[in-house]
Amino acid sequence: MVRLLVWLVLALLLLRLFWRLTKGVLEGMGYQPPGSQQKSLGLVRDPVCGIFVSPTTALTSGSGSATRYFCSEKCRQEYARPR
Repeated sequence: MVRLLVWLVLALLLLRLFWRLTKGVLEGMGYQPPGSQQKSLGLVRDPVCGIFVSPTTALTSGSGSATRYFCSEKCRQEYARPR
């Protein structure tokens, strides 16, 4: 009886591992289940070159409501340069 229970737990773990692997591969290929909404990401515009960047990975200047987001160090330096 104990041997059967161990085999059932092992089979359940292997099935779950296979399902997670399959789901990860499908999501990586861009598959969206019917009826699901795509996750949106709020982007911000670089004030120098106009490229949209993700606030989580962009370079910043300033703080609070005066924060500016930049795509590269070159754009950040150009924005900081006196005009």
